[in-house]
Amino acid sequence: MKEEKFKVIQFIRQLILVVDKDLENFPKKDFEIKNRIRTSSYDLLELAYEANFTKDKEEKEQLLTKIIARIKIIDFLINLSFDKKLLTQKKYLKIAQRIDDIAKYTNGWIKKTIGQGWYKQDFIFSYSFFWGACSCGGEKTEKIISSLSSRRRRF
Repeated sequence: MKEEKFKVIQFIRQLILVVDKDLENFPKKDFEIKNRIRTSSYDLLELAYEANFTKDKEEKEQLLTKIIARIKIIDFLINLSFDKKLLTQKKYLKIAQRIDDIAKYTNGWIKKTIGQGWYKQDFIFSYSFFWGACSCGGEKTEKIISSLSSRRRRF
């Protein structure tokens, strides 16, 4: 895969690769959730490219707002999939990490582009199922929990 200089796009591409691989075995009855996650991931990539090349500040502001909304939609759908036991804990954590990275870098992009005071909403994602997913314990799980929870404090 071509190395992109723009980090947000790198993370979105990684998300798309993980989503395409990990959502392969969704049951047919939940095809709509799978399709929505995929479509939203590709829409996210498209919005990031548009925002990157837009010169108009107001248009860039709208595109960045759409990126945040799309991230939250993907997050919700991933949580729903995990709740319905369509995703294993391992797959869920892998996708959650990608979403977390995209949100972190998008937040930095907004602050850099628009200014510190423009967007004060905290980017708190609904990983309510995350903590339940990690209740099985283990050293690896504890490491992942501490890694993700330290990042969540930044949003």
